[in-house]
Amino acid sequence: MSRTVSSWILSSARNNIVLLGKGRLYSICIPSRNKIKWKLVFSKTCLYPAGSCSLDNTFSLKKAFRHTSTEEEHFSFQLSPSQINDILRARELSHKIPDLNGKNANSVLRFESNQLASNTPIEDRRSAATCLQTKGMMFGVFDGHAGSACAQAVSERLLHYIAVSLMSRQTLEEIELAVECMKPVLPILQWHKHPNDAEYRETTSQYFENLRVYWQHLLDLDAEPEFSLEEAMISAFKRLDSDISLEVQAPQENELMRNIALQVAFSGATACVAHIDGVHLHVANTGDCRAVLGVHEEDGTWSTLPLTRDHNAFDEFENRRLKREHPRSEEKTLVVNDRLLGILVPSRAFGDVQLKWSKELQHSILENSCDVEALNIYQYIPPNYHTPPYLTAEPEVTYHKLRSKDKFLVIASDGLWEMLSNEKVVNLVAGHLTELNVQKPQVAFEKPVNLGYMHSLLLQRKNRGIASLDQNIATHLIRHAIGSNEYGEVDQEKLAAMLTLPEDLARMYRDDITVTVVYFNSETIDNYYRNN
Repeated sequence: MSRTVSSWILSSARNNIVLLGKGRLYSICIPSRNKIKWKLVFSKTCLYPAGSCSLDNTFSLKKAFRHTSTEEEHFSFQLSPSQINDILRARELSHKIPDLNGKNANSVLRFESNQLASNTPIEDRRSAATCLQTKGMMFGVFDGHAGSACAQAVSERLLHYIAVSLMSRQTLEEIELAVECMKPVLPILQWHKHPNDAEYRETTSQYFENLRVYWQHLLDLDAEPEFSLEEAMISAFKRLDSDISLEVQAPQENELMRNIALQVAFSGATACVAHIDGVHLHVANTGDCRAVLGVHEEDGTWSTLPLTRDHNAFDEFENRRLKREHPRSEEKTLVVNDRLLGILVPSRAFGDVQLKWSKELQHSILENSCDVEALNIYQYIPPNYHTPPYLTAEPEVTYHKLRSKDKFLVIASDGLWEMLSNEKVVNLVAGHLTELNVQKPQVAFEKPVNLGYMHSLLLQRKNRGIASLDQNIATHLIRHAIGSNEYGEVDQEKLAAMLTLPEDLARMYRDDITVTVVYFNSETIDNYYRNN
């Protein structure tokens, strides 16, 4: 990138020109200097047990590549192509559904996922799991704000709450009996995780106990729960958010556990979770993550089918809902500067108890806590705070019956959608699919295989461009999101610049990005319709 452009980037940062990004939380009342100060405080405060969710375990760009300040005199955006790939591919995750006797009965063929941090540490989280006591697979993307604590907790817990909500009374009774008799409990989920995906190990027992209280509640119901999948997802979202609120109010002898509970409750997270069982696709969304279906039409063109809508002040339905839930005297103060109460962009989220609790409860909890500044908890009650709660974690659930022309599902945090439209994302995935199919080598191996023959194959692959093509589609989308020029082509200089921006400047240009792409098995879907 030219010196003129790099100089403009630095001067714009020093002059506090916000080029991109929404300033998700408290951007009006909290100066940017405080955010930078918090990063320093957080790095010096050990809030997590060693080997679990620490700064070392959460992804950040390699220090050799990323600048730490806009004040450096010799500021350079130079990265080699291999360095760019190392950064972009560091958190790639892919999983192919295994064939059973040569037949894959699952409607999910495979999924590919990736993340790229803007915040340090990254505030986004992701989850993917196969249900073991019920049917189907689940995929979730969670976008945290005011820290990563809430997104971390929700990513670990929400899929369990959904799975429990779907269980029969008999299965719940078997699990409860095993716990009472101190026997091994039937596994609920099989996780598909990246080795560096963080987790709260210290809270495992408490999280399990509260999940147990939830299934005991389901067992106490007079009749078989028999939730529909939509009802199960709504119940799970609301129950987990309630547990997050109650856990921080409960007495805690362990200071570390209390600190985590405080951070989880006073930070926030939006969530988008897809449950796929055969041809039945349900998507539950709270906030402004997004799920979009890629559809291959009969005429060969590609179309998009959005399965969520963004819950924010720009959505007319959300504005009407807020006005229904609060007195007419507050109509002009509910949304200020396109933010809920002038503070938060999403109008639905987990956590964020400072927009759900009464003033008295907030004061009571925080006055008995330790140094809340060191925990990155903002003690701020907005003006016109009269009738809480103003925020809900209740999701909207969309059902879609899969067809053979539905080829893939993209779930991503808003960091992707700020950069690329739904149509652009679907076209990029479709083009990537076509390119991969065209570039698959068709040459059969000769026997015996020698080094000369292998070298020849490698040259063929390189000439066909396979070496430069991202095998992981989520990486391909992230590369285009931050590196595309006005013509929709990846500009290597822009890409390098976006990856080497200092921490105090990167957030002005881009948000954390998390992408999961789920590919469907068209043959399995076709078989379903033939058999039914």
